[in-house]
Amino acid sequence: MIHRREQWGTRIGLILAVAGNAIGLGNFLRFPVQAADNGGGAFMIPYMISFILLGIPLIWVEWALGRYGGERGHGTAVAVFDLIWRHPVAKYIGIFGVLIPLVVVVYYTYIESWTLLYSFFHLINEVPNTPLTADVKDYLKPFNEFLGSIIGAGSTSSIFYLPPLQTYLFFLITLLLNLYIIYKGVSAGIEKVAKIAMPLIFIMAIILVVRVFTLTSPDGRNFLDGLGFLWNPDFSALLDPKVWLAAAGQIFFTLSIGFGAILTYASYLKPKSDVALNGLASASVNEFAEVILGGSIAITASVIFFGIAGTQYIASEGAFNLGFMALPAIFANIPYGAFFGFLWFLLLFFAGITSSIALMQPAVSFLEDEFGLSRDKAVKYLGGFLFISAHIPIFLKGALDELDFWVGTFGLVIFALFEVITFVWILGIRDLKEKLVGKSLIMKVLIVLKYSPEYAWKELNRYADIRIPRVFYYILSYIAPFFLIVILVWWLFTTLPAKLIPDHINGWIARLFILFVFILGVILVKKAWELKNGRTSS
Repeated sequence: MIHRREQWGTRIGLILAVAGNAIGLGNFLRFPVQAADNGGGAFMIPYMISFILLGIPLIWVEWALGRYGGERGHGTAVAVFDLIWRHPVAKYIGIFGVLIPLVVVVYYTYIESWTLLYSFFHLINEVPNTPLTADVKDYLKPFNEFLGSIIGAGSTSSIFYLPPLQTYLFFLITLLLNLYIIYKGVSAGIEKVAKIAMPLIFIMAIILVVRVFTLTSPDGRNFLDGLGFLWNPDFSALLDPKVWLAAAGQIFFTLSIGFGAILTYASYLKPKSDVALNGLASASVNEFAEVILGGSIAITASVIFFGIAGTQYIASEGAFNLGFMALPAIFANIPYGAFFGFLWFLLLFFAGITSSIALMQPAVSFLEDEFGLSRDKAVKYLGGFLFISAHIPIFLKGALDELDFWVGTFGLVIFALFEVITFVWILGIRDLKEKLVGKSLIMKVLIVLKYSPEYAWKELNRYADIRIPRVFYYILSYIAPFFLIVILVWWLFTTLPAKLIPDHINGWIARLFILFVFILGVILVKKAWELKNGRTSS
């Protein structure tokens, strides 16, 4: 059956939905940790440069690719790559734009459920008390143990977590809520939730910022110390590759680049829709939420209570330490702390759910567009897969970290590079065939490098509501791809060797799961192309 593709109801709903996709747990949990662990103000210069040279161009790429596919009845990179490349292998590369968000949402939904459970515990005031001590470890110990009890880390088994019943129940509630929103559709589900959740996120964040700015420590530290740590520039950081890599990596997470979810969202644009202004607007909303609000809450509060050295120590101990341990511990020792803790974790839950539904949508779109399934049936298949698969990060120790590295970190850079290559270098190559006839290989490469980006630039500016500065033509065509290659090569030599051999059998199980998902994706793509017009897939 051929289904009629949905469209976004309003432009503001579209921008809020795409911003909601980007505004997730990474804005309020990962960004403060990365900033604190990499020197505060030392981190912000590479971060802002990465946003301009990498973030904005890549988010435009996904928007433009999504519109291109949507105009032709497709909403995932599978078909978009096939349409542009016209090569049998293209669709199998494009499947990463479905599988990456699918695997990420397997564990992301579970983490998201923690925030709902934490907000519930704060609502009924069933959270630990913390000792008033100068030792950071002792101060955070009750909440460290509390998080361990939530995920079942106290299990004597070296293989399995044994989470309590309430953790599992809140995971089921979170998963079902996500699936219900997806089931309702693009406009009636995702867009409607974004219009409600996004204002609430900003309202709760502003309330928390105001409260944090009124905090003082017995040593006399206040919010100016926290803001100073984040915003005082350290130009020496420009010579530190580690800080640059951390900043560029955060840009990937914060803008949801390389997931394929923005591409899918953009495929539901109405005819003759702008992508330049819409993409810039959604990125700007996200940056405001992350830098102004996310940084002002966690980092500022931590610096006030623990000082700069204490904050950097907390950040170095793990991605969840500031959000799940330091802030609840701080709230536990201020008036109405349970209420502010409830707001904090409810904010995280709303931020998480606007991202998780975006991560689910590419799989649903693939099943609808390429198999002609109804949304009801597509969501049922998705729900069954996610429910079964989620037991891997829920019960297997170390599996979550393994999935997050290979798919949610390494995979993003690789797929983003393929997106740039597809949009910038391959989109216009068919129109260059006459110029390539009879030329040597070197001349063909030079001709493509010179002329092909013009077709991408034209596609990006089609129906644009703003005039994009010409400098972004060169950033998009040459600087952003080079930046991606540098990141990839650096990781290959500095990070990958230590990750090749897992420390535990659960690491191998997680990798087998990734391989299984990839094989399943290849089979589904092959089957879909065999069904199309009765032709056999290459």
